Amino acid sequence: MIVEAGHFALVLALALAITQTLVPLAGTLGGDRQLAQAAPSIAISQFIFVALAYGALTYAHVVSDFSVRNVYENSYSKMPLIYKITGVWGNHEGSMLLWVLILATFGAAVAAFSRHLPRDLRANVIAMQGLLGTAFLLFILLASNPFLRLSPAPAQGQELNPILQDPGLAIHPPLLYLGYVGFSVTFAYAAAALISGRIDPVWARFVRPWTLVAWIFLTLGIAMGSYWAYYSLGWGGFWFWDPVENASLMPWLAGTALLHSVCVMEKRDALKVWTIFLAVLTFSLSLLGTFLVRSGVLTSVHAFAVDPRRGVFILAILLFFIGGSLALFAWRASALKPGGIFAPVSREGGLVLNNLLLTATCATVVIGTLYPLALQALTGEKITVGPPFFNLCIAPFALVLVLAMPFGPLLAWKRGDLLAVAQRLMAAAVLGLAAAVIFAATRGGPVIAPVGVGLAVWLIVGSFIDLYERSIKRSSGFASALARSRGIPRSVWGANLAHLGFGVTLLGLAATGWGVERVINIKPATTYALGPWQVSFDHVSKQAGPNYRETFTHMTVSDGSGVVAVVRPSIRYFAARQMDKTEAGIKTLDLGQVYISIANEKADGSLDARLYWKPLVSLIWLGALVMAFGGLLSLSDVRLRLGFARRAAPKALKAAG
Repeated sequence: MIVEAGHFALVLALALAITQTLVPLAGTLGGDRQLAQAAPSIAISQFIFVALAYGALTYAHVVSDFSVRNVYENSYSKMPLIYKITGVWGNHEGSMLLWVLILATFGAAVAAFSRHLPRDLRANVIAMQGLLGTAFLLFILLASNPFLRLSPAPAQGQELNPILQDPGLAIHPPLLYLGYVGFSVTFAYAAAALISGRIDPVWARFVRPWTLVAWIFLTLGIAMGSYWAYYSLGWGGFWFWDPVENASLMPWLAGTALLHSVCVMEKRDALKVWTIFLAVLTFSLSLLGTFLVRSGVLTSVHAFAVDPRRGVFILAILLFFIGGSLALFAWRASALKPGGIFAPVSREGGLVLNNLLLTATCATVVIGTLYPLALQALTGEKITVGPPFFNLCIAPFALVLVLAMPFGPLLAWKRGDLLAVAQRLMAAAVLGLAAAVIFAATRGGPVIAPVGVGLAVWLIVGSFIDLYERSIKRSSGFASALARSRGIPRSVWGANLAHLGFGVTLLGLAATGWGVERVINIKPATTYALGPWQVSFDHVSKQAGPNYRETFTHMTVSDGSGVVAVVRPSIRYFAARQMDKTEAGIKTLDLGQVYISIANEKADGSLDARLYWKPLVSLIWLGALVMAFGGLLSLSDVRLRLGFARRAAPKALKAAG
């Protein structure tokens, strides 16, 4: 009965989504204030019914109701509770329901936190959210219904894919979806602004915090997905330029450009057309990622193997929203005034360069991801575009971007002095060059490694220059420096921390050039050299888990003075799926990691194994956390809080309302 109630709640949510679309639009276009004011309550009601539907599906998974097809195909009575819960979104139907739940959550959040928006703009934003909800609820009910029953009910389920039975799955998909779907708000703001014709700094101030929220979650989602693939798949890599990985990177690149462009529009009333276009593009790329993952056109460890006919439905949604928004953009763009004028050498100019480099990188990723699909569809020829293409094509853009990043915060608005800024960054340049030379002389390795270290040091030190000059340089003592530091806006702290985090990630990436990899057959009571460490294979043991059998390999890591760590890589056998899953043994030492994965045990007791030493590799994900924290710190700035507008621009809002 609960399952049927969940299905009915989803039908009611669809009716509310249609109402949420039509009623506010009728109110704004027809000048009916009461209809426009009904939008927030409808959005909140839709969220409640979608949440009830999601709760019903979760209940079915928790109690192992195998009469529900979705539960039967993705659960097992002996699975731990955590994987029964995460199994709700570990499949196509459940993940789409999570997608819609997050969409409805953002719609309700807009209704709750945008009370100070101009009335017509607020109603149109909520209506656009309703239109998105209508499309995806239709898709779920017509093509991906998670509440279908089986008769007779099976006694046992087929179990969740063992690769997905991992704590990372409890974190990665929700974070990624919060990023993907979070950009629906900026898309809705852009479409609403084009409909109402109101695109100004007040609009930008409202869009910026929502952009930050989506960007933070997408940054964390990509980082978590990278780490999950790194430790869960046993390959020892953290990024493979897999098409589905690229699908998450594309909106992140466009969203980063959007975040910088909104700053220019808010401060200088410039780049209006470009900012609106980026808002449309970023969410369009999120929809493209949804299509790639669920259409059946890709083969990937991340993609769901589903009926390709579902992809036609998603493709129709993709074409409708992208085509419709671009048509609306083309209709209104010519009426937009250019806004503030600035010199090429200025903070605005630096942000424009940032946008050009990010969008060029994004375009490269899009081409490399879609070209093989297009070629196969047109000619039947299958090709693979992998790391060599992406690394070669993206490296020049990344190089210029890293070199330019410290300049941006130091340039003045409207007109800057490039030579003066270069002089202020001299210390960062000297330290970066020194680091590159020292590492090249002492560590050797590929040229890209010391160059990457030098660039990382340049960016990290350069990120502190602006903060140093705002606080310590102009102070007469510690108390004065502390007072000046407290006076620096949090958005400035956040922007510099985000740049610093990117530098930390770059440092971790560069250091992988000095990594060590050994693919060997290991035998008990034998020691193997691995970079600065000695790894000893001690013995093998076995144990039973709740729904698997596990074979452990006990290994010790030592240096010249003794044992420093114990590593236990293992293989888990899942009887219900008749699948093995490798569990890598990882130990962090001096910010680097000893990483060991094993294959099945041979008759003589030996094992095929991959042994890695990855110096400073943990900095890759630490840098992502610093970037996200920088975004969060910016979001905490009183000027960027979601409900700030009454304090930030009361006169403008009063005139607009």
